[in-house]
Amino acid sequence: YVSKPFKLDEIKLTLHRALEQKRLLRENLQFRQELITKYKLENIVGRHPQMLEVYKTIARVAESRSTVLITGESGTGKELIARAIHFNSPRAGKPFVAVDCSALAETLLESELFGHVRGAFTGAVANKKGLFEEADSGTCFLDEVGDISLATQAKLLRVLQEHEIKRVGGTETVKIDV
Repeated sequence: YVSKPFKLDEIKLTLHRALEQKRLLRENLQFRQELITKYKLENIVGRHPQMLEVYKTIARVAESRSTVLITGESGTGKELIARAIHFNSPRAGKPFVAVDCSALAETLLESELFGHVRGAFTGAVANKKGLFEEADSGTCFLDEVGDISLATQAKLLRVLQEHEIKRVGGTETVKIDV
């Protein structure tokens, strides 16, 4: 809306912003469609009988709301499989958040995953959503979970079981669907 009296420059600026927002929304939709197309099962290469079993498993679990454990050596395509599951599931239009757990320091990892409240630690000047909240209604892919401490793994297990998180330094629980 534009309040009266208005100046022509204000109208031009408002119109420019509206057109830019429409362009960005259209571009975002196009990128989402490209991602969905890129991770279709038929785009994954491999015809070995064991790979065919992997494709069947992807198709089965993509329709479920279950948590999925993907195992394999480093570089075998675990994230590719996770993306294929996500983009072939009802969650395809929602966020896909990938986290390399081994790349973050233990103390930073908890804050990144669960978020934190203002004052929880030095430098926490505002409440911050964690990656689980950012992925809400979508998928959170946790890579290299075996490299993190058992205490943090126990917290992750609670998230998977209860579908809720507690921000670092907070007392309230937040329901999530990832």
